[in-house]
Amino acid sequence: MREIAYVNLSAQWNDEKQALLPIIEEVLRSGNYVGSEEINRFEDSISRFNETRYAIALNSGTDALICGMSALGIGPGDEVITPPNSFVASTSAVIHVGAKPVFVDVLDDQTIDPDQIESAITKKTQAIMPVHLTGRMARMKDICEIANKHNLSVVEDAAQAIGSMQD
Repeated sequence: MREIAYVNLSAQWNDEKQALLPIIEEVLRSGNYVGSEEINRFEDSISRFNETRYAIALNSGTDALICGMSALGIGPGDEVITPPNSFVASTSAVIHVGAKPVFVDVLDDQTIDPDQIESAITKKTQAIMPVHLTGRMARMKDICEIANKHNLSVVEDAAQAIGSMQD
């Protein structure tokens, strides 16, 4: 039996290093790590790719979730419904803003089960945070319908699903 690595970062690096090294060298040579032309080009590229008006580059997906929830005013005393099986960043971002994560079980594809969301909603619920894992998107149409019905925000953790689409 042959072992297959879950993630093979060294193989990925070998495939991409010739394209990445000149970019890394230019950024390091310039000394501009924040607010540089490279960042502006990256944000423009991502916003075009995702067909959005804006994109903001942050240092991590965790900070992106924190920024999104903070912008929505989510904080102490609030609840955010999310699946329990994500990377620690999803739950830690909820805790970082002072809110309480409320876990809802997942479907066979490991994404949040929309059929269980409504029973987890309380007066303190402010948002639903679906997590799209390994390119598999949660059932966003169903989740957004529930959010609209209950006047809740949706904060998507799409760190593992950039470029994924649904009908």
